[in-house]
Amino acid sequence: VQLQASGGGLVQAGGSLRLSCAASGRTFSRYWVGWFRQAPRKEREFVGGIDWGGGRTYFADSVKDRFTISRDNAKNTVYLQMNNLKLEDAALYYCAAGILPSEYTYWGQGTQVTVSS
Repeated sequence: VQLQASGGGLVQAGGSLRLSCAASGRTFSRYWVGWFRQAPRKEREFVGGIDWGGGRTYFADSVKDRFTISRDNAKNTVYLQMNNLKLEDAALYYCAAGILPSEYTYWGQGTQVTVSS
């Protein structure tokens, strides 16, 4: 599975962005997909994930109630909708896929999210 994240950009605090994670491979629907982010001088952190069917999602406490994740397996794409963005959400965002939510095996290149005051 090859992944490519896109949709990042510059947004004002309080604004919204939708990131996309496009995957190649016919077995994409078998994988959990997670979103991660890494800000400068900080460790990479988990943002949220979605199961293979799209029925279950889970999020880090820091983004719960502001971010949602959905997927369209027919398009091999997972979306991260980010609302009410805060300055601390600025980071390089990555998507990853794995058979289990605890084992993300495939990683895509990141997309930069910048939040201005």
